Amino acid sequence: MADDAGAAVAGLSTVRIDYPGRASLGPLDLTVGPREIVAVVGASGAGKSTALRLLAGLERPSSGAVIHPTRPGRTGFVFQNPTLMPWADARTNVALPLELSGMPASEARRRADDSLAAVGLGDRTTARPRQLSGGMAMRVSLARALSVEPDLLLLDEPFAALDSITRRGLIEDLHRVWAARPVAMVFVTHDVEEAAYLAGRVVVLSAADGRAVADIPMPGSLPRPDGWRLEPAYHEAVETVAEALARSMERAS
Repeated sequence: MADDAGAAVAGLSTVRIDYPGRASLGPLDLTVGPREIVAVVGASGAGKSTALRLLAGLERPSSGAVIHPTRPGRTGFVFQNPTLMPWADARTNVALPLELSGMPASEARRRADDSLAAVGLGDRTTARPRQLSGGMAMRVSLARALSVEPDLLLLDEPFAALDSITRRGLIEDLHRVWAARPVAMVFVTHDVEEAAYLAGRVVVLSAADGRAVADIPMPGSLPRPDGWRLEPAYHEAVETVAEALARSMERAS
């Protein structure tokens, strides 16, 4: 659970989604506290991405309640693919949503440059997507989500298509951004090692109905110190999450 449920930034309370002709999803409970990083893992079809869409307000539940950040428009979303406009440079891709919200173009560009610098792309503001590696393109997508100065950052398996070295670098970027900005994060992943390293808590969803069947606090502090992947506590945490995930899949068989 979050450190202080009364101060929850976002959450789902007995949320259920009914689908015609197929099993319902939920009821799902999830609480995200201020500056928490919560990883959500589960089998394919367990409802991980649906949980993010509910938190983002992109999908409505059949029943139950969704807690959104108190400041409207302060939720950032990073999708599985960068979804960048191929004809526009990095600055324009990051600034466009701000301009569409009514922000003056000069302020939107300044905010875009600050966000790109925060993810290590301060020297690539005029680069177009075809000039960027996959990791750089995902950093632009992250900068776009950060540009709204979010209270809640939602990430839907954003590193799944990247190589392991690039993924590790982006996780370090996320920790660095988190340390500098007061943002709560919910990160969906199928990788238990990634979840255990990135998050302070890991929530496991049932493969049968999408309920939260385990809520596991991760040891140690965030951001992770150098060499933490070599620590026994990390490997024990990975094993704990893997076992909970395996049990969640056994219940569905």
